[in-house]
Amino acid sequence: MTQAQFILSSVLLLALLLQAIFPSFRVLVVCAGAGIACLAATKLGVANTSRILAEVPWDVLIILVTLGLVSQLLAASRLFDRLALVATRVSGADPHRLTIVFAIAMYVVSGVVNNLTALVLVLPVLHVLLRLGGTNQRYVSWTLGVLLVACNLGGAATPIGDFPAILLLGRGSMTFGDYLANAAPATLVALAALLVVTAFVVRPARGMPRDPISAGIARAVMTALHRRISLDRRIFVPAAASLLLMIAAWLFLPSSLGIGPELICWLGASLALLLNRRLGEKLTRNGLEAEAVLFLLSLFVMVGAVRDTGLFELIARGLESLPISGAGQLFVFLLLAGVLTGLFSAGPSMAALLEVAASLAKRLPPSAVYVGLALSVCAGSSLFLTAATSGPLAQALTERADIRDADGRPLRFGFFDFLPTGLLGFAIIEATAIGYAAWVLSRVR
Repeated sequence: MTQAQFILSSVLLLALLLQAIFPSFRVLVVCAGAGIACLAATKLGVANTSRILAEVPWDVLIILVTLGLVSQLLAASRLFDRLALVATRVSGADPHRLTIVFAIAMYVVSGVVNNLTALVLVLPVLHVLLRLGGTNQRYVSWTLGVLLVACNLGGAATPIGDFPAILLLGRGSMTFGDYLANAAPATLVALAALLVVTAFVVRPARGMPRDPISAGIARAVMTALHRRISLDRRIFVPAAASLLLMIAAWLFLPSSLGIGPELICWLGASLALLLNRRLGEKLTRNGLEAEAVLFLLSLFVMVGAVRDTGLFELIARGLESLPISGAGQLFVFLLLAGVLTGLFSAGPSMAALLEVAASLAKRLPPSAVYVGLALSVCAGSSLFLTAATSGPLAQALTERADIRDADGRPLRFGFFDFLPTGLLGFAIIEATAIGYAAWVLSRVR
């Protein structure tokens, strides 16, 4: 390892470690790390700041921003409030069904909007049901934990659900259709396994009495709270139509036209915002996710500086030199990706690991490498409560909800409360990632 590789990789790793330890200062940490990386790269003769910024995948940032604006339009239409009410009715507010129904709802919602938006819109409804129906610490921990894992799986199911998948789409690693056709079935298998184990082995509602009166009261209260909330079709129809046009363009526009996914996003979001002029202008001015953009921009700068040193190529060659088969090398890489994501969170891990994955994809089927990587990153982001940005948000929202048990004791949702669910989710999703990769490799032999 050269001096430049050691210094710049140390800056990257230190920034990732500090942002994981101090999540409330993560944007400040990575911004400072990006500045230091640019300074070090310049002084060490690796690359100047202009070159590093030119290598930033701006198309990925465009996709992230424009999809975020479309998600906010759908949220403003009250679509997700209605979906939460439907989930309440389907579950009957019965604790034995509530976990499964809301996990499926979060999986579906997270495939269309980002995890944070999904949680902010759906989780408060579940909190109300938990307060009204009576509960205990074990049930709260497992129900909210399964919801977070389902949220991560939904984000990994589609190319527009979460940052790792968006990064694959924006960089052209996989087309929209190829990713959807491969990732969606795999995430459904993982979700089904998670729900089966939770329902029949863990049984979080075990010992909780089935109380039809409490369930009826909970349903009545939820219906009353949402009686005047109806779907705003003036917002929903243009936003949904624009999103469907974007999906159709991703699926069917020939690549020979030179119209990339970022341009489709840009035009589709502009259409949705223009069709809702006043709200569209308001969201464009005030609804941009500046925090996410600044965080990812700084992350791309640090990763780019390390890439220019040739370190990722060195790691790829080291992986290729392992005295095992190509399939074994891929399995080691996927397991390592899951563990690193659990430590450093999904965004940083995916941005760095994708450089190594590109090397593996030259020798192995790209779908096995890239979809396997997306699933492994999903597994890692489900391992600890701090591994995904949705975790601390769920913790904060639960604390504000002030849920209590039958004896009036406050119920928590912290790091150790989530850990059993996280370990189960990690094991299931990582096994799915490796199993999927093995299945793809077996088909090409």
